[in-house]
Formats: sequence, structure tokens, C-alpha cells
Amino acid sequence: MSEANESRGALRPIPYMGVIWVVAEAMKLGFYNGNPDWCNLGQGQPEVGEMDGAPPRLSSLELEPGDHAYGPIGGNVELRQAIADHYNRLYRGGKRSKYGPDNVSVASGGRLLLTRIFASLASGKVGYQVPDYTAYREYFDYNSGRIEPVLLPTTVGNGFGLPAAAFDAAVKKEQLAAYLFSNPCNPTGRVVAGEELAAYVATARDRDCTVIFDEFYSHFVYTADGKPGAGPVSAASHVDIVDEDPVLLVDGLTKNFRYPGWRVGWAVGPAAMIETINRAASAIDGGPNQPIQRAAVKILEPARADQETTAVREVFAKKRGLMLERLIALGLRPAPMPDGTFYIWASVEGLKAPFNNADSFFRAALERKVMTVPGAFFDVNPGGARTGKSPFDQWLRFSYGPPEDNVRLGLDRLAEMLAG
Repeated sequence: MSEANESRGALRPIPYMGVIWVVAEAMKLGFYNGNPDWCNLGQGQPEVGEMDGAPPRLSSLELEPGDHAYGPIGGNVELRQAIADHYNRLYRGGKRSKYGPDNVSVASGGRLLLTRIFASLASGKVGYQVPDYTAYREYFDYNSGRIEPVLLPTTVGNGFGLPAAAFDAAVKKEQLAAYLFSNPCNPTGRVVAGEELAAYVATARDRDCTVIFDEFYSHFVYTADGKPGAGPVSAASHVDIVDEDPVLLVDGLTKNFRYPGWRVGWAVGPAAMIETINRAASAIDGGPNQPIQRAAVKILEPARADQETTAVREVFAKKRGLMLERLIALGLRPAPMPDGTFYIWASVEGLKAPFNNADSFFRAALERKVMTVPGAFFDVNPGGARTGKSPFDQWLRFSYGPPEDNVRLGLDRLAEMLAG
């Protein structure tokens, strides 16, 4: 679906990643960021403006003399300490083992952090599931000389998730060195939490399998009846000894704090692993932006952070309910009912032709200035090893990331499309 560009000189053809391809296709029809005539129900970022209940957006930045120099490759100690304190406050209460600055690596965004981590992995088998975040394929492909990808299948019957017992059995059977997945899951919104999440961490510990938890939507959590969740979800709550359990947590300011343009991401884990990741960073990127790191410390001040993330759950729970109700009324089938993120993963199988095909639905919606993301992009397929039709060609990801009025407008247009 995502056609590669023609090669130029010594450069190889490279396709766009899913959401970027969607934007490129929309731009052919007049879309540009901020265009009020378009409804981007495919976007991967939350609304970034002022929001009910949230603290005011930071709007200024002062440079200091030291900002003109290189900083530490793994991030400034002040921000690393603030991140460690953030995790200890939210997830490590009552536990003797705490995170410190040496347990944190900071980079310019989550994708760069994952690039560092994959570059740091030794040769071995690395497991993954589908559907999952579209960029994972590229991390596998860029490191294919060392890493053998192993798919752990999921089914619609289990909400496109992997039960903890099945995960443990697969790690043992396949002798996985590592496992990567997003939790809460992009695109399905499935959340591994509570005893199930504790079991995942126990498998990491007992099987010596490094589990990489992509937790970029950790604060977008809702109850079973659609109300705002009581708080965030993280595997950090179940880590025993922070410098021993082979657990890496990846997060940042992009989603939970609604500052995607700041490009601040971090990894939290055992200090020895973090040092290795930073050594990889010395060749990959050289370290994060200095002035933005100082500003990021303010975002993580406890009172401000809690006000922001509480408001996020309140506002986005309302939009979740709106989108679920409207999509179901239009004949789409969500699976699972999303407990996290700001996405709904829904099947168009029950719609009349041609809308019962994800690509046809996507193209028709574009004509009405509504963007969605076809499900095939989340069919992570390293090296294109699996051939034939994607099992997700009747699935799409819908985003309620935009402001509520824009979400409503997009849903109205989809209703008109399907009624026509």
C-alpha cells in the first residue's frame, strides 16, 4: 500500500511509515497541518492547545550560555533525575529499589530511543505481536543482521492481545532474548495491567528475556465503562529490583503531556542497560537538545504533571465515548473495546461494498477531507517475510486525538459518506 519512492543515486527506495503516508496522500488533495477544512481522524498526536482542566501551555524558552554546547549523550542529570523521581512517585511507592538518574536515557523522541535500543541488542531472537506500532518493522529491518524477529500471533478473540500465560510459554519455547510491544497498544487501545502486567514482568525476570514496554500512552487509560482511569499504567509498578529486572520502559512528553513537537523521549531501566544504550547513542545521535531538556523539567513538576494527565483522561474519555458510539452506530465493529490510547481499532467487514475494504474506505473518506489509517500498516512484517493479503485489510485505526469539534465533524462526514 505504501509505495516506495524511486531510488536516487546510491540511495535505495524507501516507503513512508503509515501515518506519514496517510498525510502525504491527503496533501495531494489539499491537506496541510492546521487546515480547518480537514478532519485528521488518523493523527498520531493528541490535541496540543489549551484544554479544560489542564495547566497553561508553556509558550516561551530562554537560552543559557551552556545551551550552545554539547550536553551529555544520555541527557542532562537534572532531567534524568526528574524522570526517575516521576517514576518513583507514581509507581515505586513502598518499594525499596528506586530509579535514579543512571537508570534514565533521554533522546529526541521515542523513535530515536527505540533506534538506540535496537542498535544495542545483541544477536538473538526478538518477539513482537501484530497489530502493533507501524515503525517497529523498520527497527527489525535495520538490524536484521543481528536480530531474528519472531511473531507471537494474537487473535480477534483475545482482543488482539497475548495472554500472560501464552506469552510466558512463547518466550520459553522460542528462547526469546527480547520482546517488544506497545502498552497501551497502538492501534488497538488494549491495555495490559494489574496481575497480567505483573506476570509479563515476572516472565522477563524468570526467563531472562528483556521486555521493552513502549508506554507512550501510559496516561491515556479508561475504565471498562468508559470513565477516566484512576491513574497511569506502567510495568515500573511490578519491577522488583530496578538494576536487575530486564525491563526497559520507553515514554516521553509526546503523548501523555501533549508536547509532540518538543521531541523528548526517554528509556528507563537497569543502569547497565542504560549505559549500553547511551554508548550506542554516541554514534547514532550524539545526545538531546539542551534548552528543551531544561523546559521539560518544568513539565514533570508533580503538581503540574498530575493536573495535565488528569485533564487528559477527563477530556479524552469523553471523546472516546463519542467516537465509539458513532462508529458502532455506523456499523463498524471495534475490537477490543479500547481501555487506553486515543485510538479505536475497528472492522469495516459489516459495511456495504466498497466500504467493507479498508483501502476503499480510506480513499472515499479522503475525498470528504477525513483522514483514517488502513489496518495493513499495523501488520508489522519484518523483511516482508509474510506474503499475501494482510489479515487487517478490513480494519482501520480511528483517532480521537483532535479537538472534540473536529472529531464530531469528521464523524458527521463519515456518516454522510456511508449513507450516500
